Amino acid sequence: MKKYYLIILLALFSGSSFAQMKLIRKMLSNEKDTTRKASFLPLPAFGYSQETGFEFGVGAIYSFYIDRKDTLNRSSNFALNTTYSTKKTANFMLKGDMWTKGNKYHFIGDIRFKNQPFNFYGIGNDAKKIDEDKLDQRVFKTLFDAEMNTLPKAYTGISLGFENYRFIDKEVGGIYSTNPQILDKDGGSVAWVGASQSYDTRNSNNYPTKGFFGRATYQYAPDFFGGDSFNGSQIKLDLRGFFSLAPKVVLGVQGIFYTIQSKSTPFYLLQQLGNDQMMRGYYSGRYRDENLIAAQAEIRYRFMNRFGIVAFAGTGKVFANGQFNGDGLKPNFGVGGRYFFDPAKGLSVRLDYGIGEKLPNEKRQAGFYISLAEAF
Repeated sequence: MKKYYLIILLALFSGSSFAQMKLIRKMLSNEKDTTRKASFLPLPAFGYSQETGFEFGVGAIYSFYIDRKDTLNRSSNFALNTTYSTKKTANFMLKGDMWTKGNKYHFIGDIRFKNQPFNFYGIGNDAKKIDEDKLDQRVFKTLFDAEMNTLPKAYTGISLGFENYRFIDKEVGGIYSTNPQILDKDGGSVAWVGASQSYDTRNSNNYPTKGFFGRATYQYAPDFFGGDSFNGSQIKLDLRGFFSLAPKVVLGVQGIFYTIQSKSTPFYLLQQLGNDQMMRGYYSGRYRDENLIAAQAEIRYRFMNRFGIVAFAGTGKVFANGQFNGDGLKPNFGVGGRYFFDPAKGLSVRLDYGIGEKLPNEKRQAGFYISLAEAF
């Protein structure tokens, strides 16, 4: 599915042209805001794809400090994105990331709903474009994490989550309907309970220029619902490092490993390679399996307080349990631009173009992304 988004930063004024010019100067100003006041940015959105038709909606991000007087207090951010299309597809996302006074507690909340088509290519690291099968999906996901500062720079937490999936195959005789390895084709539900441990020495949670971040999470899904519900566990490991190479140049590196363990894992819970954060350039879900391993590096050059550019490259693959080897690692690379709408907090609008592999008899995989905040 190809989708093109035009994000327009619009303000409707009833005042004079002087007021408009004042706002423009503020949005382009290279001065830092030392008041640590809250910021709000609305993002009207418009897009089109063959599957969804014309898509329109609104996005926004609100950022603030719980304790403005504490210069070490990390910024809390809430992001909203909701769209609807002429073919009656809908997307909704509300995500919150809050830090209390003294960074003693950290809360993360995520609610998502999708009702839209997507392309399914099969399971494994060698899925082919020729096997593309178009599906309709309805997805509801919610996750809540609560972490407490237990040791210097270390946080221990618990999490609760729920996911529900429903699918309809739009193509009779496609790979989705005929492949016996694909489990729970109609969908199902899963409830998670988990624990996490992180270690964080970054100097910023939005735009770090130095420091290390590591987080390990374990989630278990008991058989709450019976029938088509999932029973098993998953582990996620996320490691990041940031190094200041020059006053305006930062090197960021990241490695991830995700695994899901179960006697029978439905396809919709398999790890997926490719999104706007890791392995940019690959269609999310083109490659799926029980395990995902990936790494990336990004050079960030913030040549002005409001603007920056990046270059990135990475590699990764998916694989079944017990079948990892060094073969089949897929490359990705690309460039991007940044506009910092809140320079003091390091919050940005991100535009990236990622390029992936070129398989025989297929176009080179690539993708364009417009997102809020850094990829990692």
